[in-house]
Amino acid sequence: MLSPLLRPRLRIAAVLITVIITILAVTLAAFPWGLLKGLLESRMTARFGRPVAVGAMERVDNFGFTTSVRLRDVRIPGPAWAGSVDLARVARMEVGFSALSLVTGRLALEDVSIEGAQLNLIRAADGRENWRGSTGRGGIGGGGLDQLVVRQSRLRYRDDKQNRNFDLAIESDPAAGLRVTGTGEIRGTPVRVVAKGPAISGEKQGKWPFDARLTGDDLSMHAKGTMAAPLDTEHMSLEVTARASDLKLVDAVIEAGLFHTQPVVLAAKVRREPDRWLIDRLNGRVGRSDLSGQLTVIKTAGRTKLEGSFESRQLDFDDLSSDEGLRRAAVKKQAVGPRIVPDTRVNLAKIGRTDGRISLKVSHIVSRHGPSSLTSLAGTLVLEHRVLTVSPLTIGLRQGRITGTAVIDQGEDGPVPLVRLDLRLTGSSIPALAGGGGTVTGRVDARAVLAGRGSTIREAVGNSSGRIGLAARDGELPKEIAEALGFDAGGALLARQADRATLRCVIVGLTMRNGSGRVGPFVVDTSQSRLDGQGTITFPDEQLSIRLTGAPKHDAVLKLPGSAIMNGTISEPNVVVPRQVKSVANVFKAIGRAITGRQGPAAQEADCGALTRQVLQ
Repeated sequence: MLSPLLRPRLRIAAVLITVIITILAVTLAAFPWGLLKGLLESRMTARFGRPVAVGAMERVDNFGFTTSVRLRDVRIPGPAWAGSVDLARVARMEVGFSALSLVTGRLALEDVSIEGAQLNLIRAADGRENWRGSTGRGGIGGGGLDQLVVRQSRLRYRDDKQNRNFDLAIESDPAAGLRVTGTGEIRGTPVRVVAKGPAISGEKQGKWPFDARLTGDDLSMHAKGTMAAPLDTEHMSLEVTARASDLKLVDAVIEAGLFHTQPVVLAAKVRREPDRWLIDRLNGRVGRSDLSGQLTVIKTAGRTKLEGSFESRQLDFDDLSSDEGLRRAAVKKQAVGPRIVPDTRVNLAKIGRTDGRISLKVSHIVSRHGPSSLTSLAGTLVLEHRVLTVSPLTIGLRQGRITGTAVIDQGEDGPVPLVRLDLRLTGSSIPALAGGGGTVTGRVDARAVLAGRGSTIREAVGNSSGRIGLAARDGELPKEIAEALGFDAGGALLARQADRATLRCVIVGLTMRNGSGRVGPFVVDTSQSRLDGQGTITFPDEQLSIRLTGAPKHDAVLKLPGSAIMNGTISEPNVVVPRQVKSVANVFKAIGRAITGRQGPAAQEADCGALTRQVLQ
């Protein structure tokens, strides 16, 4: 029990606390908010790092915890690098809010009325944004407003990084709802913008629907969906369709790091949650190639993480380049000639903050230039801190397949990645690799284990070290060719067109160092002859420099002494017989040896099995 002396003191304390709370409540309910004009200016100045000015600030109502403040002639300058353009000017603004929310330290807006606002958003080519403040915060939040009224206001946006600009009129009122209309230009393509949604008012309950369209001759996009609350762009679901002459135009809007392509048509079902986008369904066409799949994009700790899978029933690699890109590639191909190593770009410098795992499957590969030597593709791509691993990788051929692993390592943020390849070709054939037909047959297997730096596959192989091996076995070839490989000119001349010889094996091994491959072994072994070679194959030009010597496995009709040189490129080889080999003196020497029987030892059969294991290990 309380003592008689303590009871009066507690009553006095309770009365004093009640009086203090009452005074504070009355003060808060009747506070002249206009007195805080200077504080508001200083806080906003600190927020943006530029001197913010408010022409006038006054309380509209007289008394209450739900209050309203009117501001006039608000000016927020832009940063010095953006020139003399103000970030924002507002002729008149009224803000309604709960005064009690200030006690919790978080302002709860209830209604906002804006008139005569001019907002100028600018992003420089280097990525700087004029709406970012000195504290590093920025952007526009959404959700929680009971009512938004906007009259006679405009938003102008200029983005030098993505080469796009817009001039938009913004109106919002309880009768007509929210409307955004205007024009713009994206990478030189004129577009018109129309967006609308219901009125933002306290009477609106549940999800807030919206509809946004961007239309132009070369680019059109349509997004229709719902937000959890008005302007709550972090909680929404939508259906998106897009049509463009180039996927890069779509990328200029969504900024996903996409590339130039042939004309594209896409449709997607998308959800937006805090820090993530979820593309539940994506379907579309790029040129004559189709694409379907799903993707999740998560933003966390300053990085972007991708998780998804994509499939294509038909893919033409030329669809993944614009007409201008194809033209440049054709000019380059004409200048350097055909190459077997692709010039695919693999530099990861622009995706330093992206990680992820994506599976890819292509059922059928086609080409506008005729039948493609590649028929299908499947792989899993794992990207982590600029290290891209494609494993397992499977490339289908018209006969056989290529399997293995490819790693593109730019983890040290260097300008040029380290490319590591471990690829194996199995079950192919000489006719299949030659494009079909031909008079030489045989099964072909191959192995390449290489590591080199380069921004393209061709450049990386041109700087690579490692080994390359190829083995063709158990085939046939015209007998006249088999005799010629043994330098038996007489046997080649006497062979009938229909005569065939056995191709026991073709073995080629390259020891690569800094893009230069030392040949060893180099053997072409047939039932009639054996050809051996020594020399080099250099990349990226794929130049051949190989000295060839051959001998028959039987008594030659007319064996020419000497050797030949193979030069040219892998795609277009050329065999040069030195003048002295073809000379009259050499021919008479060969005839004399044939008469006397002194033609040298016959060629020995190669150990094709051991050589195959050696180059394919």
